[in-house]
Amino acid sequence: MDGHEHIGKISADGEPSARSSVQRKRGPKPDWIKTHLPGPGRYAEVRRLLRRLGLHTVCTEAACPNLGECWGRGAVTVMILGANCTRNCRFCHVGHGRMESVDPGEPKAVAEALATLNIRHAVLTSVTRDDLPDGGAGHWAAVIEEIRQVCPDTSIEVLVPDFKACPDALETVFAARPDVFGHNIETVRRLSPSIRPQADYDRTLKVLDAAHRAGMITKSGIMVGLGETDEEILDALGDLRRVGAQIVTIGQYLQPSRKQVPVDRYVTPEQFEQFHGLAMRMGFDHVESAPLVRSSYHADRGLSACRARRGAEDEPSSAAS
Repeated sequence: MDGHEHIGKISADGEPSARSSVQRKRGPKPDWIKTHLPGPGRYAEVRRLLRRLGLHTVCTEAACPNLGECWGRGAVTVMILGANCTRNCRFCHVGHGRMESVDPGEPKAVAEALATLNIRHAVLTSVTRDDLPDGGAGHWAAVIEEIRQVCPDTSIEVLVPDFKACPDALETVFAARPDVFGHNIETVRRLSPSIRPQADYDRTLKVLDAAHRAGMITKSGIMVGLGETDEEILDALGDLRRVGAQIVTIGQYLQPSRKQVPVDRYVTPEQFEQFHGLAMRMGFDHVESAPLVRSSYHADRGLSACRARRGAEDEPSSAAS
């Protein structure tokens, strides 16, 4: 169903508009923005292992507010292809500088880390590597294939850059058959040129559409609080549905340092709940929507929901002939 038609139907049925419960708020963080300190769980074990294997994580590089909670339960999002990015998105805390050479030992190190931590659902991401002829797609495939060999029971979710929408690069990753193919739209169409100056809103949709057509379970994420309106968020969700995205994450943008754009507003938990309901009505299989939600937060839930939906659709009809 077209996203605009569905949104219009919701409004016509008398439900409150998405704008109604949002409060624009600058300055100190509100009470509902609370991060989790490392607990007595597996935080120290995860940190030691990552250091020993020389691996990067988006948890640290992007200053994720959920690092303490996730590492405490042994969940980690490994970031491959180095720690420096060739792009300079205005929301992102990942470094920019001299590009590292591709480490041929990284696939083995990643697989070893996942096996040691007994990760059942692995989430992988990377910096954007526009300096590489294939954008790093071949390395992505090598990491996925090594995990398949070492951890055959582990499901694999990837959060990839756009590879400039190069069909050959995308096909390289598709052929490795990750269980979930993720690529974030990040913000609404109007703000995309200023927030992601080296990316492109329609190119993101093109990448997700190609993944959907290749039979992938597809996922994307959007941040709120960058200056968008709620109507624009719903438009973006509609765009994602039209290219077949099945999983979406919606979270509050938090300025990681003074170098990034400031927060325009803090969206209330109640509003995130409303976004969740609206997105589910649009037809997404799974939605994570809350202030501290990030792309890989509770990622295994999305895959489970999509598999359950697919299983239900594959069941033979019980109707009498």
